[in-house]
Amino acid sequence: MAKGRGFIKAIKGEIVEIEFPSEELFPGEILLLKSDPEIKFEVQSMLKENLFACVAFGKKEKLFRGAEVERTGKELEIPVGRELLGRVIDLFGQPLDGLPPPITERKRKIGKVTIPYQEVTLEKELIETGIKAIDFFAPLRKGGKLGIFGGAGVGKTVLLTELMHNIAYFHKGISIFAGIGERIREGHELFQALKEAKVLPSTVLVFGQMNESAAVRYKVGFSAITIAEYFRDEENQDVLFFIDNIYRFLQAGNELSALLSLIPSEEGYQPTLTSEIAALEERLISTKGADITSIQAVYVPADDYTDVGIQAILPYFDSLIFLSREVYQEGRYPAIDLLATSSTVTDIATIGKDHYEALREAKRILERYNHLRKIIAIVGEEELSADDRIIYKKAKRILNFMTQPFFVVQNQTGIEGKYVSRKKTVEGVKRILNGETDEIPEEFLLNIGELDEISTVLWEAKRKKTSY
Repeated sequence: MAKGRGFIKAIKGEIVEIEFPSEELFPGEILLLKSDPEIKFEVQSMLKENLFACVAFGKKEKLFRGAEVERTGKELEIPVGRELLGRVIDLFGQPLDGLPPPITERKRKIGKVTIPYQEVTLEKELIETGIKAIDFFAPLRKGGKLGIFGGAGVGKTVLLTELMHNIAYFHKGISIFAGIGERIREGHELFQALKEAKVLPSTVLVFGQMNESAAVRYKVGFSAITIAEYFRDEENQDVLFFIDNIYRFLQAGNELSALLSLIPSEEGYQPTLTSEIAALEERLISTKGADITSIQAVYVPADDYTDVGIQAILPYFDSLIFLSREVYQEGRYPAIDLLATSSTVTDIATIGKDHYEALREAKRILERYNHLRKIIAIVGEEELSADDRIIYKKAKRILNFMTQPFFVVQNQTGIEGKYVSRKKTVEGVKRILNGETDEIPEEFLLNIGELDEISTVLWEAKRKKTSY
């Protein structure tokens, strides 16, 4: 056997056992199938002397026992550079958009890049999203992380896509999207939405969808982060980093763990759960040169927020958005649970006195509203005191005001999307709290942008001699 070559000893799904006589491979090293170099293997661990467990990338139909494998002496790399902007690529930088492969001058290892502690920064500046419920209840910090948590079918992808559209369209800048284990249809819809909004030229889409192997789904997030790190470190450009869906990353890791015969930990998750999340999340940091601001969708299995995987992800986010199936069924979109939603930057020094005071009062009223709903369900609204009736009606107006039509679904809804500044959102909530909308039917506040839009509706109603 020539030096630098081995052969396949066993094939166990995506895990391939490869023997290299008289050689030691290092973890993360890439091996190539001699008969087809497009098929790659990544060394995971040593099973015994000269026998290594490797993850296979590529068509496993071409693999067979005894097939010859070559060493590269390198780790997995991906092309980086401005040439990737406007492109849809896979884990290895190969095109998925039907265009020729992007030609770049540089490549980067997708392994962790160590940033000196002195270079890491923590911004207090806010990024406006144009979505009222987020800007008011869970403002996003520049260089921070926002998590969108929700079960199946409650609007995580739509909300994330709208955030991507608004920030990229209204604030410009570089956007990197990592599609991990989601539907191919959703990836195609995202591509079309960004193309129609004319923000695709400043975006890189990296996909490892649900039809891909666990190995691809596990690694694709690291490839996308490597591209983001290039723009941060080499171009000194702020980056908006989007992931849909980070829970699929955990699932892929769990599948690989089972294939490697590792003993599972709590609730059947892989024993390396927390370290795997840390390996990805702790790379999304800001430096003195530029920021990486991350927005991530998180699938919640069976709507169970106590799930070990969800609890392991939670601590990494500065802002938390919780989507509610109950709110969704009530027809209020985005279906955000406003009381559960929170942010670490809702202090008076960061968001300002007006916003801080309005937020505290709005949450107080919504908490009282939840209590009053239980009473009304038993005895009816007529049994409430006068003060409680006022609070109940104000709360319903706040809830309705936080609904909003989205740009990315206006083709389906027929309603033009709305972008509302944080200043206008705070002003609107303050006016509701001050009682300025008490005489306006609460349904008038559904699916509007700024509160001033209601005056147009009222004027039309008066013109038709309709009294309220």
